[in-house]
Amino acid sequence: MEQSQQKQSVAFSSVVASFFLTAMKLVVGIMTGSIGIISEAAHSALDLGAAGLTLFAVNMSDKPADSKHHYGHAKVESVSALIETGLLIITCLWIIYASVERLLAGTTEIEITWYAFAIMVISIVVDFSRSRALLKVAKETNSQALEADALHFSSDILSSAVVLVGLVFVSIGIAWADAVAGIAVAVLVGNAAFSLGKKTIDVLIDAAPEGIAERIEELSMTVAGVISIDKIRVKPTGPQVFIEMSVCVNRTLSVEKVQAICSSIEQKIREEFPVGDITINSRPIALNNETIAERVHVIGLNHNLHAHNISTSLSEEKKQITFDVEIDQRLTIKQAHDTVTALEDELHREFDGTLDICIHLDPLRYDERTTTTLPAEEEEHVRELIIKASKRIDKIHDVHDIRIRKTEQQKLCITLHCSFNDDALLEEVHSLTSQLEGAIYHSMKNACRIIIHAEPLLA
Repeated sequence: MEQSQQKQSVAFSSVVASFFLTAMKLVVGIMTGSIGIISEAAHSALDLGAAGLTLFAVNMSDKPADSKHHYGHAKVESVSALIETGLLIITCLWIIYASVERLLAGTTEIEITWYAFAIMVISIVVDFSRSRALLKVAKETNSQALEADALHFSSDILSSAVVLVGLVFVSIGIAWADAVAGIAVAVLVGNAAFSLGKKTIDVLIDAAPEGIAERIEELSMTVAGVISIDKIRVKPTGPQVFIEMSVCVNRTLSVEKVQAICSSIEQKIREEFPVGDITINSRPIALNNETIAERVHVIGLNHNLHAHNISTSLSEEKKQITFDVEIDQRLTIKQAHDTVTALEDELHREFDGTLDICIHLDPLRYDERTTTTLPAEEEEHVRELIIKASKRIDKIHDVHDIRIRKTEQQKLCITLHCSFNDDALLEEVHSLTSQLEGAIYHSMKNACRIIIHAEPLLA
């Protein structure tokens, strides 16, 4: 809020300064008959319009988009600027016409007075002070509108100096110097009007600012996980730049990881383009180095199925792929079979049909049980059975943290931890814990759920 008020205050003061400079130059120009000063009045009118547009822009920049104006209201400024540009070009043509006519006629009626010189000196001083004030606030608030206005006031210093020199030459008897100064100022104003018009038209036709798309692509490619940039669209609207882009990422990445990549891209872009409104879409693509297991896993996720225990067998003729998938236990066998059939069909398309597939269905449980503790004697008996079973299996050490609960159906839910040597392979550990799980089930017919957590011996 404080920055917004600061921007509006300095923009309003520029409007006031431009108005008084325009009025004073016009009055003095008419009184003295100096076409150079009159042309400077036209130039100051350009400043007044630019300052007014700047004030309008900083007021509009805080107005949010609505249901009819999805990109905000900043383009109203561009429409006004385009109209002003047309009027300024007409004014410049008139000044040049009047100056050339005066040069050809060889007659001039210019009254050289002290206030003619004074108004030009005042103009230079005011332009210098406004330029510095605008540039200071522009840097503090990152306002491109104020920065442009500051540059505009800086150009006025040169044109005022040209008119001042023209008046000096007229005062020493070179009367045609005033008309030449008028033409020079008209050219400067026309050039400024042309630049403003070109910039305005670029905004209205959504022309991307030169180099910004390339810079955005360069920043995005520095983010880990970005494979390539599919497309970038940049739409300037007043002080804001709307950026839409599509990035290619590895299809094996999780949704959370892809979101983190997009967030990193957005952060990097905002560091360089703080007024950017950024929309990033991700496009998952397959990489040439994907393993068969990764391809199966990704396609399974596309069907909301978790494929695991993936095993492949390669022969000269075709591949054989076997794996387990978890299916909602509440489905019928026909519903479950239809679900995995759709998965099989896509896998055949993925591998060009040259494979055999065998899928084991695991029921995906959503159990919510109410459990209670066991009586002390019964719990101790169960613990002894678990320890006894573990001692019959070599390489299992330190069975601990045993927890036993009983369901309403008098079934046992058991969790426990056991340790293995640090260099034991995970495949071997899984096999041994499966053996222990089977041994516990064999010892306790009322066990319904056994979870075994394996960990390194020193943990």
